[in-house]
Amino acid sequence: MDSKSTSYETAINMSETESIKQKSSSAAPIIATTKTISHNQKGGWRRGVSIFDFILRLCALVTTLAAATTMGTTEETLPLFTQFFQFQASYDDLPAFSYFVVANAIASAYVVLSLPFSIVCIVRPHLVGAKLVLLILDTVMVAFTTAAAAAAAAIVYLAHNGNSTTQWVAICQQFGDFCQRVSGAVVASFIAAFIFIILVVFSAVTLRRHN
Repeated sequence: MDSKSTSYETAINMSETESIKQKSSSAAPIIATTKTISHNQKGGWRRGVSIFDFILRLCALVTTLAAATTMGTTEETLPLFTQFFQFQASYDDLPAFSYFVVANAIASAYVVLSLPFSIVCIVRPHLVGAKLVLLILDTVMVAFTTAAAAAAAAIVYLAHNGNSTTQWVAICQQFGDFCQRVSGAVVASFIAAFIFIILVVFSAVTLRRHN
């Protein structure tokens, strides 16, 4: 009886050991599959953010280029009595408008150069170095475009309303087309600055999620 019970217990122990091994071997692929799915979900989220980043850069390119070209081609001549005696308003008469054109032209060039980096981030969403470089340069562009738009906006305000204290006369009643074009350029530059702010926020959030 003792030998039979011993052999029976041994058989039970061997069957339990085999069942435990089978369970552990079947659980390993499940854990690996779960990790793979989680990794793919994170990669998909980052790729989606990178695609949105690329679209925003295209919008920033359109707005900065529109602001620079509109301001840079703004000029109006007001004839008075004869064609030999005229008043002329041009963007390069004011340093703030000249700076505005240069700043938005530089921002446009930067956006064009940043597009390849944005494409690399789409292809390789886990790449951190390119996103960090774009974050730093986007922050610089925020300050650059905001300063240019704010300086030009101050001049546009004076052109529309004047200043009685300094005896500056509003000129928009005479130079209506000039004021409309420069006002549109300033609005486009502020939109570009807002887009750069969104880019900075998205880049910061993406880098935060990497950590």
